[in-house]
Amino acid sequence: MTTSASNPTPLDGYVAPDPVPAGIKDVPGLLRWETAPREQAMALAAQMTKESFTYDEVYGQFVTVHQYIDAPPRAVYEYLTDVRNLNEYTYSTRDFAPTDVPDVYQGRDVLLDDETKIFMRIDGDPNALTVDMRCAWDQGQELWMNYLHRIVPAEIVLNKPGSVVIWTNCRHPYYDKNPHPELATTPERPWVGDMWPLFYAGHQVEIDNLKKILEHRHESATA
Repeated sequence: MTTSASNPTPLDGYVAPDPVPAGIKDVPGLLRWETAPREQAMALAAQMTKESFTYDEVYGQFVTVHQYIDAPPRAVYEYLTDVRNLNEYTYSTRDFAPTDVPDVYQGRDVLLDDETKIFMRIDGDPNALTVDMRCAWDQGQELWMNYLHRIVPAEIVLNKPGSVVIWTNCRHPYYDKNPHPELATTPERPWVGDMWPLFYAGHQVEIDNLKKILEHRHESATA
């Protein structure tokens, strides 16, 4: 009998887990049904749920945007893994061209000024439908900022055709301090990390652009 990845065979010699496994008995601060009554857990959940939150409370070290796109997952994947398409859906990254380093491209980020260099490598997995864009400003030796994308078939999560795109950025320490200030186009030029409080808005604009472009092309192709 054959099995699929979504229906694995039971583990040989499977033993049901202990309600309080030995491996976590000494871990402090865990909130579990076995250690906290329902009333306590619900009170804590209510305390954590407020009518409004600050930007840092919502995003902290991670900014994630999501979007439904009425286009096939493979089409979304192929679009995102083509570095030339950054010219279309991003607000400010333009004119990527190959460098002497395999798979690393150099372009311009006109958000900072007209001459700022941005370097990019795109790592994609067509089976997992993941697209990781690794980039840096001014130099291409250390690609420290990562745009992490996952494309999910919408049939699985929304019960309709299309794709759900999840896009996350993590706040690398270089956001707080430019590691190569000597490479800036001018001493007065802003640093991309200073714009962290605007990352949600900026990336939402770009993922909305992505949706509009891909839906327009998918609709035109299927008309």
